[in-house]
Amino acid sequence: MDKVYKHEEVEKKWYDFWEKSSFFTPKIDKKKKPFTIILPLPNANDPIHMGHGLFTVEDIMVRYHRMLGEPTLWLPGADHAGIETQFVFEKKLVKEGKSRFDFSRENLYKMIADYVEENKNTNRDQLKQMGFSLDWTRYHYSLEPGMVEKAIQTFKKLYEADYISRGERIVNFCTHCGTAFSDLEVVYEEKQDSLYYLDYGLIQIATTRPETIFADVAVAVNPKDKRYQKLIGKKADIPLIKVKIPIIADEKIDPDFGTGALKVTPAHDATDFEIGQKNNLETISIINRQGRLTEGPRVPKELFGLNIKQAREKSIDLLKETKKLTKTEPLTHSVGTCYRCSTTIEPMVIPQWYIKTKELAKPAIEAVKKGKTKIIPGKRFEKLYLDWMENIKDWNISRQIVWGPRIPIWYKVTGHEQRIWAVFVDKKGKLRQGSIDQHKRLENISLDEIKQGLQQIIVPIYTGKNQPEIHVGATPPPEGDWIQETDTFDTWFLSSQWPVNTLKSKPGDFEYFYPTSVLDTLWDILFFWVGRMMMMGIYLTGEVPFKVVHIHSRVVDKEGKKMSKSRGNVLNPIDMVEKYGADALRMALILGVAPAGDIAISEEKIRGMRNFTNKIWNSGRFVTSPFNKLPKVKSKIHPDDKWITEELKKTTKEVTSQIEKYRFGQASELLYDFFWHTFCDKYIEMAKKRRSEAQPTLEKVFSTSLFLLHPFMPFITEELWHRLGNKTSIMIQDWPV
Repeated sequence: MDKVYKHEEVEKKWYDFWEKSSFFTPKIDKKKKPFTIILPLPNANDPIHMGHGLFTVEDIMVRYHRMLGEPTLWLPGADHAGIETQFVFEKKLVKEGKSRFDFSRENLYKMIADYVEENKNTNRDQLKQMGFSLDWTRYHYSLEPGMVEKAIQTFKKLYEADYISRGERIVNFCTHCGTAFSDLEVVYEEKQDSLYYLDYGLIQIATTRPETIFADVAVAVNPKDKRYQKLIGKKADIPLIKVKIPIIADEKIDPDFGTGALKVTPAHDATDFEIGQKNNLETISIINRQGRLTEGPRVPKELFGLNIKQAREKSIDLLKETKKLTKTEPLTHSVGTCYRCSTTIEPMVIPQWYIKTKELAKPAIEAVKKGKTKIIPGKRFEKLYLDWMENIKDWNISRQIVWGPRIPIWYKVTGHEQRIWAVFVDKKGKLRQGSIDQHKRLENISLDEIKQGLQQIIVPIYTGKNQPEIHVGATPPPEGDWIQETDTFDTWFLSSQWPVNTLKSKPGDFEYFYPTSVLDTLWDILFFWVGRMMMMGIYLTGEVPFKVVHIHSRVVDKEGKKMSKSRGNVLNPIDMVEKYGADALRMALILGVAPAGDIAISEEKIRGMRNFTNKIWNSGRFVTSPFNKLPKVKSKIHPDDKWITEELKKTTKEVTSQIEKYRFGQASELLYDFFWHTFCDKYIEMAKKRRSEAQPTLEKVFSTSLFLLHPFMPFITEELWHRLGNKTSIMIQDWPV
């Protein structure tokens, strides 16, 4: 054996061997209970980051259960990552001097698809470099036809059961990305702003948004606020425009903020929207999806077409000129921003598709309360899950982007040409927008040309007979003029069905492998993904999608800070694998980590685990090295051999127990301590003086240690197992008992 362990020569050799030998592909054996994990989906076109390195936790479980003799499936996949992928691609277009508005949605979709295809195998190859024993014969991609078809079927089932409806509601809208976000996707940042005190005639109000006063429909005060009780029911005057609005009472108003009087603007504030709904107030929108003020009778001409910042500055100037701005004071407050581009979120009332979640959440709540699905570690994360599920709001599943499956809704155009607004690129490459009627009647553009260059349609919500006829399905009816909804599915809608839809892709898999055994994930998607998979899994199958939710740790740098490119503290896992080996990185990510705690990872720690791989290698050199054999003498077992055998038994029992309890950090610590200090530093030194007599025990302890280490460090253990003269793979050997 070489004096130095050369991971670069070992790792690819053994991964290819495992794959070709089909060790990752389980055989269905109905006499045995299976063990199943679904891989949390990495973005198809992104390289893996250090957080993905924690898939090591899942590989430990998978390799352990495989060695227990259970049919073990670790099912891989990748996510198209809707808004994130489109955002990255749009930045690429900007560098080329282009914009998404230069292309029809069909052409833009093809361009993004080609871009993803170029990078699609990158993370797959990198997951292999990490040694992850995924069954690549069952790999799925969220935009493959079968996955999309199943998602459409789910939508149709929910729609026909009256769980899906379309409504104009206040949403978190990014005017840069052009899409709506859920409350959980908004990042809140503290910002320095100003609070403006305005004269509304009978009453003064304080606001951070003077540019939206033209959409005000009321002034609200707290009913317990004695200052204003006599004014309730009277009228206030909106500055700059001759419009009177009622003064109303509502418990949501904080008497201690500003003047204690709030301007109510339902179209542009979430709290105001609730107040407006409760008091049957009108909803007036003056900001469009591009973040600019629209023309209208309420908006001063000086503000037409200005963006929000410009409109705020101009409004302040006009208020100063008319002496309606009475005071300004500094304000530090929390502002919602887009988690992708950091643009300030604009609350906006627009048509969206919603899933009613209250009823769907009930069985998902009961499943956790009754222990059908256990969350580990328990109380803290179970409480987080239940708090969110018990206070769940309707789920907005529509996104105003191109990259994703379009919502399978078709609107009948005939009779509604004036109401359906279309944005499209014409045959000459010019961007046009307006009603379909305007395009056809005034510009002589056919519906086919609109469809060919289509970017987006906006169909208003009307009541009664005014509502366009709707068809649900992948294709439109054979007769009549129809146009498809341009909103796409929220990425989480597809991934919420992932365990069900992937396992239903191969005959027999769903019946055998569902419910899955464990879902391993970070706590931050306990809401986004876990809760939604629970709801959809139970709705579609009547069974929970997984029996255990294991919350793993978060990767931070050596100073305890989250890794980010902006901080410059990112460690590339593949760079570390190439430098120190996959086994060293895997062990560094696991060793001594407390359940659901932070993992402080550094190059120094990875280098330390590289030293551990060298220790294992050198002990292997010693155990397999030639020595002068002496005649065997029948005698009682030597005390040293008895001692190390007992230590091995204790370690085996404790490591097994810790793995079963999902305490992988503690299991790895026990192995590290036993192998380095007990076996190498003590027993091997003892054995050198009586090598021939000790050799059987050396080989037994060494080979058993390789078994125990294999789930954590698969490459070096496979190599050394074969160096002992074995022909079969270590990964299909029996776990020691």
